Amino acid sequence: MAEETKKTHSVKVFSTPSCPWCTRAKQYLDFNDIPYQNIDVSRDQQAAVEMVRKSGQQGVPQLWIDGHVVVGFNKPVIDKLLGLG
Repeated sequence: MAEETKKTHSVKVFSTPSCPWCTRAKQYLDFNDIPYQNIDVSRDQQAAVEMVRKSGQQGVPQLWIDGHVVVGFNKPVIDKLLGLG
């Protein structure tokens, strides 16, 4: 069986250590072998400012997938953007 060619995506996860939905989002990406950059906005104030500037939202998790902002662990939208499911 030929190995499928996986499309690589640019994925950033803005999160905090105490956020349970952030943990779930990262576990979901890990489970689906999607590489991502985790950005802890509780430690990186500049990233937090950039996150709010781009999305207009302070809530985490935020996933930026190929330039699209997903606020919260919105699995259907995440699946669509990553071609999962």
